[in-house]
Amino acid sequence: MTAGLLLNATICFAITLSSFAFAWVLARSEHEHSDKSKPALWALVILWSLVGLTYLPTTIRMIAAYMDMPILDFMMYNLAIIPFSFVTVPLVFFIMYVIVGEKRISAYTSMLFVLFGVSYLVFLYTKGVIGPEVSTFSSIFMINSDVAINIYLMGLFVIPTAMIIGLLFLIFLQRMPKRLRYRTALPLVAISFVFDFMLTDMITLVDAMQLAARIFVLIGTVQAFLAYFPPLTLQEKLGIKRYPYELYEQEIDIDKEIDEEEEDIDV
Repeated sequence: MTAGLLLNATICFAITLSSFAFAWVLARSEHEHSDKSKPALWALVILWSLVGLTYLPTTIRMIAAYMDMPILDFMMYNLAIIPFSFVTVPLVFFIMYVIVGEKRISAYTSMLFVLFGVSYLVFLYTKGVIGPEVSTFSSIFMINSDVAINIYLMGLFVIPTAMIIGLLFLIFLQRMPKRLRYRTALPLVAISFVFDFMLTDMITLVDAMQLAARIFVLIGTVQAFLAYFPPLTLQEKLGIKRYPYELYEQEIDIDKEIDEEEEDIDV
C-alpha cells in the first residue's frame, strides 16, 4: 500500500491528540468559570472528546488499510461512526445555552438530536455499508441506506449548521466590544469549520477530498484552541488583551464593556 495511507493516519492521529488535549485543557479550566457558564464549558468538553473518539478508531482504520486488514478496517469504521453520530448533541446544547441561557431548554432541544443520531445508526447498521475501497490516500466506505443519508444531511448537517449561522448572525447584530465579539464569534467559526469538514469526511467517496477534509479538521481544531486561548501577541494585535477568560457569561455588562473599549481607543 502507499505512503498516502500513512499520511492520512498521521493526520487522524494529530486530530485525535489535539482534540483530547483541547478537551482536557477546557476541563481543567473549570475553576475559572462561574456556575452560569459551566454547562457551556462542559458541552464543549464533550464535543471535543467526541471528535477525538471519532478519529482515534479512524487512525487505526488507516493503519489497517495500509496493512491490508479489511476486517479491522470495517470494525473500526463501525466504531468511529458511533461518537460521530452524537457530535451534534453537545453542539446543539452549547448553541441553545448561549442563546437562551437555560439548561433545561437546551437539554430538551439537544435530546432531539440524540434521536437523530440513534436513527442514523439504526438505518446504517441495518442496511450496512459497501467497502472498504482502499485507494492511494484513504479507505472509503459507502453508506447503503438512502434513509440514513437523508437523516445525515438534514438532522446531522443542515439544522446544526443553520443554528451556528443564525447564532453568528445574532452576535454580529449586537453592539459589543471587540474582545467580547472575538470570544463569542471566532470559537463558533472554528467549531463550524471542524463540524462541516467532519461531515464531508464521512460522506465523501473521493479519497483526496477526504484527506483534504481531515487536514481542515486539524486546522479547525488548532483554530478553536487559539480562539479560546489566544496567545498574548494575538491579543495585543487584535486589541483584546484585557478580556477575562469566561465562556459566554450571561451576566456581562455590555455597556460597561463598551465604555471600557472606548476608553482604550481614546488612549
